[in-house]
Amino acid sequence: MPTGPFLRGRASRRALLALPLGACTPQVIPAGPPQAEPALAEDALTMEDGARLPLRAWLPAAPPRAVLLCLHGFNDSRNFMSEPAAALNAAGLALYAYDQRGFGGAPHRGVWPGADTLAADAATAARLLKARHPGVPLILLGESMGGAVLLLAATRPNPPPAAGYVLLAPAVWGRATMPGIITGLLDVLTHLVPRVAVASGVPGIVPTDNMTALRRMARDPLTIRETRVDTTSGLIDLMDDALAAAPRLGPAMPPVLLVYGGRDQLVPPVATRALLDRIPAEAPARVAYYAAIHHMPLRDLGAGAVIGDILAWIDNPAVPLPSGADRTGLAWRTAPLPAW
Repeated sequence: MPTGPFLRGRASRRALLALPLGACTPQVIPAGPPQAEPALAEDALTMEDGARLPLRAWLPAAPPRAVLLCLHGFNDSRNFMSEPAAALNAAGLALYAYDQRGFGGAPHRGVWPGADTLAADAATAARLLKARHPGVPLILLGESMGGAVLLLAATRPNPPPAAGYVLLAPAVWGRATMPGIITGLLDVLTHLVPRVAVASGVPGIVPTDNMTALRRMARDPLTIRETRVDTTSGLIDLMDDALAAAPRLGPAMPPVLLVYGGRDQLVPPVATRALLDRIPAEAPARVAYYAAIHHMPLRDLGAGAVIGDILAWIDNPAVPLPSGADRTGLAWRTAPLPAW
């Protein structure tokens, strides 16, 4: 399961302390020097440095009214949109999802590519898709780690050509809100045993209540089941960077819809609140809060309400969401934080 880096309390300490010792250097494999123009094929994106990122598309029967470029979460893959694809296609949306570097079938599986490389890849992918579908609104959707990548991409000097951003439980649980015992142990282990990998799943922690989706992910050979220490450290660096990028979401930004669930066991409420507190009041950002939704909103058994809200928001970001989750979100932003 793609849950490895988000370990809570005693589970995190047990997992980190159980690692064997042995010293080596943390590894990051970013994009290489440019070799050619990026390209979009039916089954892959080719980046400027020649890296081939496998691509999956779900297309509606008629020409699409909007295009979704979808970025998966940590240890997940391009298959993460398998569950909601039919409903989104039926509504006239074309979906594209690619394996980000270090994940799925992309190069250097299991090795961290660096936050800048992930953000640059997302912007390149968006430009390629915009060229394939000229005149059609392009919405960028990111789940968990993918949401953090989009926060960076959206706030860079040359952002993607997006008509809007959908951030599903964005991974922003960085050092600002993470317990010091976890970050301290991880920093030590990153320098002692950076390439040691541990099982990604944690008993009792579930990213969705959809058991069929969980079984599909468990059987999928693209799902990473063991996570290296230095890769986890890279993810935390990305989450730090994503949180720091939030103040740069200004009024000229495309609209942003942030989706968060009350049953999220992987990104705590304090982290999401910290993100919302950093987004400027004048930014065109809206939070949709669902009390019964888990970390993977589009795979939950209650995903229909989230999908309906996303579709309505794409049609008109200014109108209230059908489910009322935006009204709930306003109340949640100032309510006492629940225990986690």
